[in-house]
Amino acid sequence: MGEYSGLVGVLVILSIAWMCSTARRRINLRIVLVGVALQFTLAFLLIEFGPVRAGFEYLAQAITKLLAFSRSGGEFLFGNLADASQSWGFVFAVQVLPTIIFFASLMAILYHLGVMQRIVAALAWVLRMSLGVSGAEALAAAANVFVGQTEAPLCIKPYLPKMTRSQIMLVMTGGFATIAGSVLAAFVGMLGGEDKASQVEFAKHLLTASVMSAPGAFVIAKMLLPETEEQMDELALKSLQDDERTTVNMLDAAAAGATDGLRLALNVAAMLVAFVALIAMIDWPLGALHGTWLGSQLESLLGLEQLSLIGILGVLFSPIAVFLGVDRADVFTVGELLGTSMVATEFLAYIGLSDRIAEGTISHRSAVIVTYALCGFANFPSIAIQIGGLTAIAPERRSDFARIGPRAMLGGALTCWMTGCIASVFVG
Repeated sequence: MGEYSGLVGVLVILSIAWMCSTARRRINLRIVLVGVALQFTLAFLLIEFGPVRAGFEYLAQAITKLLAFSRSGGEFLFGNLADASQSWGFVFAVQVLPTIIFFASLMAILYHLGVMQRIVAALAWVLRMSLGVSGAEALAAAANVFVGQTEAPLCIKPYLPKMTRSQIMLVMTGGFATIAGSVLAAFVGMLGGEDKASQVEFAKHLLTASVMSAPGAFVIAKMLLPETEEQMDELALKSLQDDERTTVNMLDAAAAGATDGLRLALNVAAMLVAFVALIAMIDWPLGALHGTWLGSQLESLLGLEQLSLIGILGVLFSPIAVFLGVDRADVFTVGELLGTSMVATEFLAYIGLSDRIAEGTISHRSAVIVTYALCGFANFPSIAIQIGGLTAIAPERRSDFARIGPRAMLGGALTCWMTGCIASVFVG
């Protein structure tokens, strides 16, 4: 299907956003055209252009080195269970959850030192100048590249209660369209396995996907819910380095980050236990239909050997996989992964992808493309997570968060898919 399917896919996704728009005539074409152009530019620079690509590979190598450090902590706590080369193989709770805790602690230290604030402010400046959006919107979108969907809005806490519905849509869509730095590291370990070169490659692609999705979130959010209200006075992009620190020193920051990481790790574990069990429960009556007249009719209609929730999702999401430009033989598999990510969590989808990579049942090119398309929190469980996190910051806007949440989740999914389509143009 190749790279041209990706170009068609971008047009299809923009068309879906236009059809689902609440005010088509109010769509800001500058944001759409410049945002898509910025995504293509970032993809070319980070995937194709030698000097920039080399710099990103060094950053990816640093992440894989940090990943090795996190496993040292896991080995201290769990002993030989942390050694995936043993007969018991890869144990998710032992291999992945300590990585989340370590990287959350590291990010907290970097924020305490003011390093992350400078990086976020620089990216926000680029978004603001190129897209012509408010400083608060740019700041939230930039922060989402590095921190989670509930932490990023804290950067704009004073402005959130006064934001228009379109601006809130952008903040929420950005949260659904990206992943946190601590989770990114966990995905690198899952997809790369024990192969260092593979870890570096997937770290580079996940980083690229996160950066590309920042302008993409503006495009989709401003199409789905264009600005129709009077905005507050233009916000100057405030440097975060002068913000009041919540930690007194690096040790305090490391401890606070580890505590936050533990909460996230436990949340991930709880979600996985619940959704794996729920999928198994749904599969039980579907499996019971096998061999019956109704089951045979449904299996024939869907082209499945046996009915299952993941199989049905694979059929429903296969058209998206086609437009992503994955290899023809992998369309159904990629559809399964896309459906799993939206209905359950991106963690389950990446676990499925890592299994298929290890089994050799998906081509390398398709695996890379779907890595981009899955790189976000765009799923139904995250709607409740975002509404809860934002309501804690601005309780008076709770009803707006609840109304916008499902549309923003759709926006996050469309953004991730568009990022995958654009990446497929440059992935060989």
